[in-house]
Amino acid sequence: MMLPFPSIEIRQQFAKIGVETSRGSMSIRQHRADMEIETTPAKWEIETRQGELFIDQSGIWASMGLDNILELNQRIYSQSKEIALQGLARIVEDGNRMAAIHLEGNAFAEIAQERMFQEVGVEVRAPASYPMVKMEYKVYKPDIQVKEGSLNIQARVNLPEIEYTRGKLDIYMRQYASVEIIPPQIDLLK
Repeated sequence: MMLPFPSIEIRQQFAKIGVETSRGSMSIRQHRADMEIETTPAKWEIETRQGELFIDQSGIWASMGLDNILELNQRIYSQSKEIALQGLARIVEDGNRMAAIHLEGNAFAEIAQERMFQEVGVEVRAPASYPMVKMEYKVYKPDIQVKEGSLNIQARVNLPEIEYTRGKLDIYMRQYASVEIIPPQIDLLK
C-alpha cells in the first residue's frame, strides 16, 4: 500500500533589478569672433589749371581804321590797282569833256570845281563784319590721381566653451530571487 505523498507547495520569486537613469546634459557657448578692422581712406589729388579767355578786338579797330600800320598799308595797297584804274577812267572822261568845246559851258571850270572837294577814294577802314570781337575760351582738363586706400581685417576666433554634466545610472536589486518550499502540515496526532 502506498502512502499518499503529501503535496509540497513551492513558491518561487524571480529577481528584479531596478534601473534609474537621468540624461546627461551638454551646453555649448561660443562668443563672437573678435575683429580688428583698420582702414586707410583713399586719397584724391586733383590739379587744375584755370581756363584762358582770349579776346580779339582787331576787327573793331580795323573797322575804325585804327589797327596795325602794316595791315592798314596792306589794305591801301590792295585797293591801289582799282584806284589807279578809276583815276585813268576819270582822266579819260575829263579829257573827253574838255575836248567837247562845241558844247555849252566851261568844262575846265566845272571839272576844277568838282575835283576841289572830291575824296581820293581810298578806304582805310576794314568792312564791318559779324562778329567784330572774337572770343575763345580754352579749357584745361583736370589731372586727377587716386591713391587707393587699404582695408586690414584681423579676426580672432574664440574657442567654444563646452560643458557636459553626466547623467545618472543607478542599478539596484528591487527583489532578490528566492525559492520557498512550504512542506505540508503533518498532523502528528493521527
